[in-house]
Amino acid sequence: MDRTFLLIGAVAGALGVGLGAFGAHGLRGRLTPEMLGVFETGVRYHLYHALALIATASLMGRFSGRLVTAAGWCFTAGIVLFSGSLYLLALTGITVLGAITPLGGVAFIAGWICLAYAAI
Repeated sequence: MDRTFLLIGAVAGALGVGLGAFGAHGLRGRLTPEMLGVFETGVRYHLYHALALIATASLMGRFSGRLVTAAGWCFTAGIVLFSGSLYLLALTGITVLGAITPLGGVAFIAGWICLAYAAI
């Protein structure tokens, strides 16, 4: 499982950098400043949690496997739901997608709580 989260984290990191560059260079002037900010928020949390996935992979052998594994899947779900919904909201303007974003935020929080419990 540690290789799985290392792989997901590395791919998510590369994708996050690519999306950040796309937002900075390809979307400037095409999106309103507000929607560009929404996109950039998605990238920021995407990259934070790509790093969290890599950290999770490195912690797998040291702490409770179940909790650390749950954290990794929560971070993965958070990237997809939180960042993904913000990307789609910014690019399409479909505001109902904003209702998905908090689910991703809850997944991020759950991941951090799982890591905290694993440390205890």
